[in-house]
Amino acid sequence: MQEIKKYVDENKQRFLDELFELLRFPSISADPGFKGDVLKTADFVAGKLREAGAEKVEVCPTAGYPIVYGEKIVDASKPTVLVYGHYDVQPADPLELWKTSPFEPTIREGKIFARGACDDKGQFYMHVKAFELMQKTGTLPCNIKFMIEGEEEVGSENLGIFVKENKERLKADVVLISDTAMISLEDPSLETGLRGLSYLEVEVTGPNRDLHSGVYGGAVANPATILCKLIASLHDENNHITIPGFYDDVQSLSEAEREKLNEAPYNEAEYKEDLGVEELWGEQGYTTIERTGIRPTLEVNGIWGGYTGQGAKTVLPSKASAKISMRLVPNQKSSNITQLFKDHFERIAPKYVSVTVTEHHGGEPVVTPTDSIAYKAAEKAIEQSFGKKPIPTRGGGSIPIVALFEEVLGIKTVLMGFGLDSDNLHSPNEKFDIANYYKGIETIPLFHKYFAELS
Repeated sequence: MQEIKKYVDENKQRFLDELFELLRFPSISADPGFKGDVLKTADFVAGKLREAGAEKVEVCPTAGYPIVYGEKIVDASKPTVLVYGHYDVQPADPLELWKTSPFEPTIREGKIFARGACDDKGQFYMHVKAFELMQKTGTLPCNIKFMIEGEEEVGSENLGIFVKENKERLKADVVLISDTAMISLEDPSLETGLRGLSYLEVEVTGPNRDLHSGVYGGAVANPATILCKLIASLHDENNHITIPGFYDDVQSLSEAEREKLNEAPYNEAEYKEDLGVEELWGEQGYTTIERTGIRPTLEVNGIWGGYTGQGAKTVLPSKASAKISMRLVPNQKSSNITQLFKDHFERIAPKYVSVTVTEHHGGEPVVTPTDSIAYKAAEKAIEQSFGKKPIPTRGGGSIPIVALFEEVLGIKTVLMGFGLDSDNLHSPNEKFDIANYYKGIETIPLFHKYFAELS
């Protein structure tokens, strides 16, 4: 541990400078206008892997954005860890809410503010620097492979194809991912599950053109009003989702399991203060920890229609739309939930409008075993690094490819994240604590050490 800390201490500024270089690339995969920047980011990552000591580094083309691959095989008889991460980021909008430029990383109060700081550039880059550390100090105890993609934020559409076509190259004993959160540096945790995802877009169409709201208002259904009513009907008075069959396959936890889950530190007053809300909202009968980890949800991610520019325009819009995501839990299937939503939304639409439901992407929920060698290695690594055994938690987010790795490669995943839930992921002013960044670089080599020993 002392050798690890010494190397990190001696290279702290360089580690930070390199991360800042990475964060300056606006690698927004959702917007084709940033294609050139996304491709430059892939080249940068490949270059840093080579500098760290990886071999067979390749920027692998796909039908979309490339996947950066690299490896270091020290001994074929030793276990192999496949490190996954993503170099693409969410759009930075709304830009006016950022205190500083989203692609010019800034340090405030010991935190790095930039788009991608935590999700996932800062977190996957910890692995690159931890690998460098092990290489330079001659302490790499097992084989390591890197697969860093550029389409995670848009559904990883081409990753599945790449994984299926490269099963032999990606052969490993475990997948290691840092794209999740822990409770805090004082209360480290390991996520033991993730929710799945069904992501859709709905469009409600009324008249064949925008209308004068004075001439036609009151005679023609307003698609924006109807859309709001349809969306409002998707939850009942107990905030329970009303789509028939939605909960049929939900795996319920026992009372003992729920009690264990709720042992994680949680301060509701601090939670509300951080979010700037007076009261919390959610499915009745469940705690906040349960609502965000083991229960499925349905949320509106965006809604629009009609005139939204400056000043006034009295218009009755022809169309109104919304983007809707549903987070899923074991044993829900994304394809089934997508179809249930589509059938229900089309069924409840009144005849004076027409509706279109478009599927964007989805992914399956996963639960990772806590009795595996890999999990125990992560547990020991965190306990040594933090001085405290990690608390097992369930993550509310989704990483759809985790289920893909298990299905295609036949291997489980360890979710060893060093971010915080308060890091403003997908929001303005995304951040990553510098202390967490360095702590990740210190802890990751210990995972490899214990994984090799326990294997």
